[in-house]
This record gives sequence, C-alpha cells and structure tokens, in this order.
Amino acid sequence: MAVIWGVILHALGGFASGSFYLPYKKVKGWSWESYWLVGGIVSWVFAPLLMGSLTVKNLLGVLAQADNSTLAWTYLWGVLWGFGGLTFGLAMRYLGLSLGMAVTLGLCAVFGTVVPPLWLGTFPALIQSASGQVIMMGLVVCVMGILICGLAGIMKEKHLTADQKKEGVAEFDLRKGIGVAIFSGVMSACMSFGLTAGQPIAELAQQNGTDPLYVNNAILVVVLLGGLTTNAVWCIYLNFKNKTYTDYLNPTYPALRNVVFCAMAGFTWYLQFFFYGMGDSQMGDYRFSGWTLHMAFIIAFSSFWGLYLHEWRGANRLTMRTVSLGILAVVLSTVIVGYGNYLGSEAPAPVEVQAQAPETSAVSVAATAAEASSPVAQGARQN
Repeated sequence: MAVIWGVILHALGGFASGSFYLPYKKVKGWSWESYWLVGGIVSWVFAPLLMGSLTVKNLLGVLAQADNSTLAWTYLWGVLWGFGGLTFGLAMRYLGLSLGMAVTLGLCAVFGTVVPPLWLGTFPALIQSASGQVIMMGLVVCVMGILICGLAGIMKEKHLTADQKKEGVAEFDLRKGIGVAIFSGVMSACMSFGLTAGQPIAELAQQNGTDPLYVNNAILVVVLLGGLTTNAVWCIYLNFKNKTYTDYLNPTYPALRNVVFCAMAGFTWYLQFFFYGMGDSQMGDYRFSGWTLHMAFIIAFSSFWGLYLHEWRGANRLTMRTVSLGILAVVLSTVIVGYGNYLGSEAPAPVEVQAQAPETSAVSVAATAAEASSPVAQGARQN
C-alpha cells in the first residue's frame, strides 16, 4: 500500500511540474526574462522557506547547525543545476512543450536513475534481483518511449511546411533542440548531487524532531538558492541587454496581475519537489527508481498539455499516432517501475542493495524538472 501511495505522490509532483507553465501564459506584456525572474523568486526562495518552515521543525536553526562545507557543496550543486534549468528553456523553445519535455526529461530520467547505483556500486546486485530487473525493464521502456517521441519530431519536421511548424512552435528546430536537450538533461541531474551533499542537513532536521517524510525540505532551501543564483544572474543580464528592466514598472501592463500569475506558476513549480520528497519516502528499498517515475509523469502530463495546446497541429495521422505511442510507452514505464518497487517491498532485497538504500534514495532525489527544472521558453530571448 505504501508503494501505491508513493506512486500517487510522484504523480502529483509530475502534474505540478508538467502544468506549472500555464499561469505564465496569462502574463501580458512582459519579456521571458522578467516573468521568469519573478516566478523564480517565488519558487526558489519564498516557497521553500514557507513550506520548509511549515514542515521542518526549527528550520533556520537546522540550517545554522549545518557545517559550512555541507552548505557550500549543496549550494554549488544547486548553481550547476541552474544551468540545466536555463538550457531546458531553450529546449522548449526549439522543440515545443510535448517533444521538448519528452526528450530532455527522458534523458534526465536515464541519467538520474542509472548513475546513482553505478556510483554506489550497487548496480550488479540490483540487476540480479527480480524487482531490480523489473525496474530496469521499466527504464528500457521509458527510453523506447523517448526514442519514439523523437522519431515523431523528425516526422513532424519532414512533413510540415515552415509556416505549419511555426503555428505549433514558433522556432521549431529539431537539430538545435536535441543538442540543447542533451546538455540540459545531464546538467539538470546535478540536483541529485546537491541533495546528496545536503544529507547532513536532513539528518539534523530529523534530530530536531522533523518527520522523515519532510526532511528533504530543509535541503531544498539551500539547493534552490543556488538555482536562483544562476537564473537571476542570467535574467538580470537579459533585462539590461534587451532593455526590458522597465517591464516591472511599465504602467501599460497590469503589473500586479502579472506578479500574481508568476507567483502561481512559481509555487506550482515548487510543489513538484514537495510531493517528490514525500513519494520518495514511500518507495521501499529501490527508491532510486522514483526518479524515473517522476520524470515519466512529467513527460506524460506535459505531453498532454502540448497536444491540448495544438503544438502538433498540421501533423499527419501517422505522426500523431507515433507521438501518442511514445507517450503511452512513457506512461507504461511508470506502471512497470511501480510494480518493480512493489516486488521489492514484498520480498527482502539483496543485502548489498539494502545496505545502500538510504544513500541511493538520496542520490536519486533530483529534479528538474524542471523545471526540473523547467523554465518555459515560448518567446524566450536567451541568446
């Protein structure tokens, strides 16, 4: 039952990450760098402090007790993760929401799921267990779904005219988009290393009486501050370069209304971490596979919104069937991974895996999504 609850929590986190961009579409007259900076301040500063204060006992005291080395490394990994978030925006710009999410987060899912057990030396024991084999099968299905979605993108580019491509995604460019998506997928996984470096903070939180369900919220305050640094520097640079710093005080546009929608988007984006942290605690001895679940749910929900927003308008029937098959494969992978976790919770895992389970789960808590890491870059001016 705990595993089922964990899958549901991962689904809620995936829905939040896959849907957060919708309020940004209501922002009027502001450039990308302006509304992303305002939303980012909410998602990377206010939301972590608010939710952390509500769920972590003596949050500020816990952070004060952490040693400087732990804080520095946790912050540094957050800064590097921020680069993944920025380039994620470019992937959305060139590939669109559905295809961009599928390729970027799919790569991030593979990287974030396979690297932790390889790094910790638990991979051989993992693939020898029945539950581990099922989980790896789910990962293979997820990769297949990503490849099918990529094939659909190639088919779309081949059959649509230039005008039809711009109707769905204004700057559709498969070659640029795939290159940026690969970089973003790798860099976005730095969130996992930040959360690993911050595990002493989580331990301090638990020692102060925090429910183990919420201890990662203390780490997120530091990691996301690093992400804010990267994004804020870039957005402010663009504000001056593009002379868009006047957006915030321009009386022509409803500033308060824009701030409200940016805040809604930013807070929704943060909720992916909130639900992911809780879901991770319910996944049993193979918690690292929760990263695959999280990424797959984001891909599924964002693909749905991409179809709903007509990003594939004008594509022929075969292309639509191909992208639908890819999305279904990604969704199926979540079911397979969930079943693998169920097997792991029903039967004792190999000793080597059990011994490493707490570390493995810590390494796998990444994001990134989305926007991780997930800035939406329709209309972004990032170059």
